[in-house]
Amino acid sequence: MGAFYNNIIIINKQKQFMKRLTIILAALSLCFAACTPKNNNTEEQTEKKVLVTYFSATGTTRAAAERLAALTGADLAAIVPEQEYTEADLNYMDSTSRSSVEMKDPASRPAMKAFEANVADYDVVLIGFPIWWNTAPTIINTFIEANPALAGKTVAFFATSGGSNLDNADQVFKGQYTELVWQKGLLMNDATDSTITSWMNTVK
Repeated sequence: MGAFYNNIIIINKQKQFMKRLTIILAALSLCFAACTPKNNNTEEQTEKKVLVTYFSATGTTRAAAERLAALTGADLAAIVPEQEYTEADLNYMDSTSRSSVEMKDPASRPAMKAFEANVADYDVVLIGFPIWWNTAPTIINTFIEANPALAGKTVAFFATSGGSNLDNADQVFKGQYTELVWQKGLLMNDATDSTITSWMNTVK
């Protein structure tokens, strides 16, 4: 009988040990889950979708946009005017040329063809253009106003230029379209690959 009771005591002690071990393991599991750092922000950063869109009258800005998209892995879509610009249209020395007339009129909104990308699908939209009269061509206004889905999205300019910088365009459009989350733009003329990559890190 003594051996029988001893076995019962041993079994009870084993049960108590297993119960305590289960409680300890459960507590450790909860502690580990609570203490593990979350990487949600990092994941969101890497998952952001970027669209590179551009207006190019002569092909220079198109080449810059293609390079930007290739370096960043972004999608690419053109802003295409309904009526293409001729060489005469682009003559800034002629005050009656199409581009001169448009840029002197703050209300000018040149018509554009249907845009091939859905802006709502993207988190970051990069808008490129040649700098005209120290700012963006007015077809950029057309694009922004035709895409209300830009509201709340991160937006930045990139541009090509014969001598002007982007500061004025950044300032004017930031004040004009306050519903967009504006980031500082980049002049692409002499930008190196590392410059573009660094800029993209600040934009995103």
